[in-house]
Amino acid sequence: MLLNVPSKLDIVTTHERIRPFINRTPILSSDKINEICGCEVFFKCENLQKIGAFKARGGINAALSLEKDQVKYGICTHSSGNHAQAVALAAKMLGVKAYIVMPSNAPKPKVNGVIELGAELIFCEPTLEARENGVKEIIEKTGAIFIHPFDNYDVIAGQATASKELLEEKPDLDAILTPVGGGGLLSGTGLSAKYFSKKAKVYAGEPEGAADAVLSFKSGRVEKAPYIKTIADGLLTNLSEKTLAIIMETVTDILLVSDDEIIAALKLVFEHLKIIIEPSCAVPLAALIKNKELFKSQQVGIILSGGNVDLSQLIF
Repeated sequence: MLLNVPSKLDIVTTHERIRPFINRTPILSSDKINEICGCEVFFKCENLQKIGAFKARGGINAALSLEKDQVKYGICTHSSGNHAQAVALAAKMLGVKAYIVMPSNAPKPKVNGVIELGAELIFCEPTLEARENGVKEIIEKTGAIFIHPFDNYDVIAGQATASKELLEEKPDLDAILTPVGGGGLLSGTGLSAKYFSKKAKVYAGEPEGAADAVLSFKSGRVEKAPYIKTIADGLLTNLSEKTLAIIMETVTDILLVSDDEIIAALKLVFEHLKIIIEPSCAVPLAALIKNKELFKSQQVGIILSGGNVDLSQLIF
């Protein structure tokens, strides 16, 4: 049994805490996509969430879980974009300062989103070390409190509410798929499936060009990807000790996909659901299509993680 991991009650309480501040996002389906996949697919549209991504859930919950005295000097984080916007939004809600360290190659819409929410933005080299050093300097200089993008149980509990909502509306799901980067969404989904479903198995899709989670899942310790090269810019982070421990206990498998498969899945969503998603968001659908025999004739949920895409960079 894992210690301090969010309980069923923690996730229910979290959902009540953040409910006034988030969108209950719609669930869409497509006959054509069902036909291609050989199963019924239900898409939980977190691309239509506040700040355009599921990250609003975890960022808002983590900020609201802090005491007033803890946030008086502001809150800070490092992020390639969606968690950055979530923390900036949470700070705006609380009326405190937000300091965000972002890699210099972060997508333009995500950078603009942070600026529009009034956060102070600090660019750094696109490495985890640079991001962590940037946050360390901010904490020393300002006294701001750090909200980690995924290695934080309040963040994980917030992310779990997306699949909680999905299961409330589709209680007979056989499987739920999410993308995996740092593992906040995947670990939260694993917990929700464990607590709120009688049978749903949880799978992740991961890009071949950022394949650390699949290695970590096999070895049982946090691993680094052998190389980084993928269109899925939101999935470049390693798992953490917290997320890996939950994933090991609640997730069935991690399925790898190529960039070509991600782009094909992206096109399917654009064409048949008529919504905008970012490449990272298409990864679980790509994994489903690639492994459709595994899900044949089942009811499958997919968390569409976000829609903050730089359209100028999408060349098909």
